[in-house]
Amino acid sequence: MRIRLLCCLPFMLLASCESVNTTQGGAVGVDRSQYMFSALSSAEVDQMAAESYNEMLAEAKAAKALNTDAAMLKRLHRIADRLVKEVDHFRPDATSWNWEVNLIKSDELNASCMPGGKIIFFTGIVDKLQLSDDEIAQIMGHEIAHALREHGREAISRAYTTQVGTQVIGSLLGLGDGARQAADMAVQYGLTLPNSRSNETEADLIGLELAARAGYKPEAAVTLWQKMANAAQGEPPAFMSTHPSSSGRIQNLQSNIPKVQSLYEAAK
Repeated sequence: MRIRLLCCLPFMLLASCESVNTTQGGAVGVDRSQYMFSALSSAEVDQMAAESYNEMLAEAKAAKALNTDAAMLKRLHRIADRLVKEVDHFRPDATSWNWEVNLIKSDELNASCMPGGKIIFFTGIVDKLQLSDDEIAQIMGHEIAHALREHGREAISRAYTTQVGTQVIGSLLGLGDGARQAADMAVQYGLTLPNSRSNETEADLIGLELAARAGYKPEAAVTLWQKMANAAQGEPPAFMSTHPSSSGRIQNLQSNIPKVQSLYEAAK
């Protein structure tokens, strides 16, 4: 009986998913339906992400690497303020998120925006790539887009429907011990694996529009990813470990720039 139940769990998990669309399509037309595990709320994922974010900040503070470059931090805050003002075009409720921006001194070429609006940049990605404000806005917009679209929750939902999900539900049904450990595994699995190509494309396009609406040059998306591609020819940047490259990424961005050009002109 127990084996039969375990075999049925993947189908039970699929039945426990709901089809949602976390954002409005915008000018770039991102309107894919997403499948989320219904027992895992946005608030729960945001809380998990906030805990992870705070741990990262605490470690950086202990190493005296948190927000040590006042000029760069101010620059990031200025760009974030402009971008966050535009999130209501995709997701009105995101305007009330507890947005944060922090900077870690590190040579890593990395940046992220965790679920719930927790933005973090590493000094290396700005300094080594010699990023302009327009290019920083493209990275930040891309990362904000992941949060708006709840790609982290979506990835966790996928994890729940795989072997990891079977372990979680099996524990919750009393078929074994370690429910919390299995759940944590699913969360880490979902938040740390590379984003899917469709998620990356969505983040590229929403980020492109957010930056344009905030008055940042759309063409900077192309120069940004050209710099990323050049950096990846040696040792791949940490940023690329969770953001797989696509040979058509730059071409896709170029083809979508006309959709947001008028928004940029109006913002100027």
